Amino acid sequence: MTLRRKLLVVSMLYFAEGFPFGIIRAALPVYFRLHGLSLQAIGLMDLLRTPWATKFLWAPAVDAWGEYRRWMAGAQALLALLLVTLMLIDPGSPSLPLWLCLMSLAFLAASQDIAIDAYTIALLDKPEMGIANGVRISSYRVALLLAGGVFVALGGWLGWRPAFSSAAIVLALCSVMSLSLPRAATDGNPNRERSLLHPVRDLLQRPRARRVVLFILLYNLGDTAMGPMVRPFWVDRGLTTTEIGLITGSIGLVATIAGALVGGLFTTRFGIFHGLWFLGIWQAVSNLGYAAVARLPETGHWGVYGASVVESFCGGLGSAAFLAFLMSVCNKRWAATQYAILSALFNIPGLLCGSLSGWAAAHFGYSTYFALTFLLALPAYAFIFATRGWGSPEDAPSGEDGAAAPSS
Repeated sequence: MTLRRKLLVVSMLYFAEGFPFGIIRAALPVYFRLHGLSLQAIGLMDLLRTPWATKFLWAPAVDAWGEYRRWMAGAQALLALLLVTLMLIDPGSPSLPLWLCLMSLAFLAASQDIAIDAYTIALLDKPEMGIANGVRISSYRVALLLAGGVFVALGGWLGWRPAFSSAAIVLALCSVMSLSLPRAATDGNPNRERSLLHPVRDLLQRPRARRVVLFILLYNLGDTAMGPMVRPFWVDRGLTTTEIGLITGSIGLVATIAGALVGGLFTTRFGIFHGLWFLGIWQAVSNLGYAAVARLPETGHWGVYGASVVESFCGGLGSAAFLAFLMSVCNKRWAATQYAILSALFNIPGLLCGSLSGWAAAHFGYSTYFALTFLLALPAYAFIFATRGWGSPEDAPSGEDGAAAPSS
């Protein structure tokens, strides 16, 4: 397969990965807030991140049985059906059917992510990961912002049922495209394990493993803690669904793509280690923009737009380096399981902070809470030097800092 075709496949896959995550994380908080749910209830919905934090538990099944493309297609088809179901459930009260539907959405979205990440690791050669990095992050962010922007705008213009129906159609088309992909080279490999033992051992036997684990746990903490309260802040600041969907979303889309591409180029030029600490600092500092805007209501809607641009651009910068690091150290032999383990590590602390974010924002106020999320990003830097040269002994990456060219 040519590089151009690989990049096309990568862009499609990460659009499919980002779209349901964007619905769950970006659009549904607006949807439920507009229907009167409290900040506390919306904060609790951050528990929907649980499947992403625990997906390593069933990732060995994805590695061991079936083909990655069939896992992707099946999950996407079921996601489309669940979105149709969700629009039939009353959003005004957090009933048991609503929670079951939401948790099923999250479980299936996490499952397709396992297969997509593993398929991509199998698809790309190490030298191709640098150029693929910007494409992957950009496609993912396009889907994320379309789900949180255009989807919300459609809800305001046409009503929420047409919006949910449109999203279901998008996922159904993704399912059809997934089935048309070529088979991954590692599918059917007799060395694909059915347990966590060997993939975990492969990671933990590397030098400085404990410090690297602590770094992964802490690196994205500030960003994930702030995320659940951004959309409610927009609503409470008085932004309409059109403003959220078209103005903030459109500007944020361009800014995030620019940040991802700049971050990918920076990481390719200076290495993953330098990208981690330099770009990560910018990602953390961007939280202070929201803190300032929340403190100064006279900045109005334009202040929110400015904070959104800065946060989106810097979020693309930080993601380019961090996700490059996670994927570059995975052994292709256990691609699904190892990437699931590594990505779950940074989801676990964010899950706890996110679930408490509603109470914290209600107690401290938006401005103080956003400032606190900046401080949450700093402890990771106590362990960042352990990441230098960290990689798989069987699939050793190359580059100035001992890591492959970046991938998201």
